[in-house]
This record gives sequence, C-alpha cells and structure tokens, in this order.
Amino acid sequence: MNFRTITALVAVLAIPSIAARAQQAADPSSIWTIQDENASVLAGNPPDRLYVNGLRLGWTSPTGHVPDFLANLGRALWDGGQQRVGFDLTQQIYTPIGTTASVPSPYDRPYAGVLLGNFSLMSDTEDTRSVLSLSLGVVGPAAGAETVQNGFHDIIGQAHINGWGSQIQNTPAVEILHERTWRLPIGTVAGLETDALPSLTIGLGDLRDYIQTGVTFRFGQGLASDFGVPRVRPGLSGGDVFMPTRPFAWYIFAGVDGQAVGYDLLLQSHPFRGGPHVSTIWDVAEMQGGFAVMAYGMRLTFAYVAQTPEFNGQSGGMHQFGSAALSFRF
Repeated sequence: MNFRTITALVAVLAIPSIAARAQQAADPSSIWTIQDENASVLAGNPPDRLYVNGLRLGWTSPTGHVPDFLANLGRALWDGGQQRVGFDLTQQIYTPIGTTASVPSPYDRPYAGVLLGNFSLMSDTEDTRSVLSLSLGVVGPAAGAETVQNGFHDIIGQAHINGWGSQIQNTPAVEILHERTWRLPIGTVAGLETDALPSLTIGLGDLRDYIQTGVTFRFGQGLASDFGVPRVRPGLSGGDVFMPTRPFAWYIFAGVDGQAVGYDLLLQSHPFRGGPHVSTIWDVAEMQGGFAVMAYGMRLTFAYVAQTPEFNGQSGGMHQFGSAALSFRF
C-alpha cells in the first residue's frame, strides 16, 4: 500500500459525521435516471478523443427501503438521516487523441472501455448528503466499448475508430467511494435563492485512487430539492435523488473541483501485468456549469465540463464534454 493510498484511507476515516440539524421528510418514491456524457458535442475536431462517452442507467429506492445490515452501517457512519439504496450500470469509453493510426502512439492515452455496476448506500439530512458505494466491473474488451463506438459510427455513417486492438486488456475493476456534500444557504438575491455545495470524495481501488474536493454555487428557486446535478464519477456529483420543494424548481450553477490522483488504471494499466500506459499528472482540476429544471416529477440537468490534462504530453488544451441526465420519480 503506497503513501497516497494510506493518506486517502486516513482521510476517509477523518470525514466528519455531522449530526442532522433537522430530520428530512420521508420519501415514498423511487427514482430512475438515464444519463449520457459525450465529448462530441463540445470537443470540436476531432470529436472522439480522451473521455469520449459515458452512459449510465440508475435506480434509487424510496427512503427506508434499506436492508438492516446496511441501515446499521449507515447509522454508524453518519448519525441520522433518511437512508436509501441505489444501483446503476455505467459504461465509459476512452480513446487516444489520435485515432487514425492502427498502432496508437505510446505517448497518447490508451484505448480503454469500462463497465461497472455501482451499489450505493445514501443518507440525507436537511443540509448533508452522504454516499458510500461499491463498484464492481471490468476494464477491457469485455466492457464492449469498441462495439458500442464503432456500431454507433455505422449508424451515423462515420468511419470506424482504429486501434482498439491495443486497448487495455480485461482487468477486474473494484472501487470503494465515500462522499459527503454539505448544503450551505447563502441568502437571496432579487427574491432568488443562493447556496454553496462543498464536497469531499475519496475513491480507493484498482480502478482509481484519488481524493477530490470542490464546491458548487447555485442560483435559482427550490434549491433544497437536491444537492446538485448528477455526474458519472469522477467529478462533482449531486447524485440522482431529488425531492421537489415547489411545483417548478430550477437553478443555474457553476463549480470547480481538484483531484489528487494516486493511481489510474485507465492511464497506467495494471501494475503487475503491464500494458499501454502514459506518464500521469497527479493533480487534475475540473470546472463545470449548467442548469437543472424540476417539474411534474421529473428533473432535467445539463453540465458543461472542462478538465485540465491528465497525462504528460496531452495536447489540445482542456478536455471538454457535456453531461445530460433525465430523472423520473415513481
């Protein structure tokens, strides 16, 4: 276990368990979410580069529908709050910047596909959201990234992406994540609400070891309805849960986060098996902005994300992509 891993583990144990100031109301509804993140809408030319696409389908339970052993764990960790469990299935696609060569440059990002099942325990108070999740899956051809990308290119009449034969080979992926988000009301401006959402995230596993901290600022109506827009992690994510506090709730937001990355399988390959890899940059920052709208039991969100380079020699400036999600309460 390296120094960064030890530091991250200590940080997990040190995340404060802040008692709820007021108990959040129970919620009998489950929530379904479909989300897509894509670089083509913002990255320009070439449209397929680096983090190309992330597709996610998620389900979250009503409050209180939690197995006893998980409910006991949540109470031990977080001291109060309405608990839920969730599951989502996620696929992510990564390619080099140069995708025309059959043999990619050894100094460019490796081809990689990721397929994960994410199991989550969540606890909400009036001013905090806490998440503990376990991700299990695979990195490699079994994730189906080549089939999805080139199959979509067939549909839209574009050429296949070369070089998938060099992708990171099948590797089991395991990740444990702990996240805490705080909701801090700031006041009102012209009758509209403002708040800040600072957050701290720790991820440990053979997929990615990292610590992330950031803050989001929001401006709108009904800000207590959620804790920010969802994202496919890593990144600032408010999660899928929303409880509208008014018939029509909305906000615009801007946020920034910083990530200290100790290890990234998608850039470095497996340390005991080798494979395509690049020299990583340990400090990565993201900026994001967008909007959320909630009405009729639905929530629509969009985020524009700009990310600093993740490896030495990454060209093209900041990587940009869009993230859109639609959630339904049942």
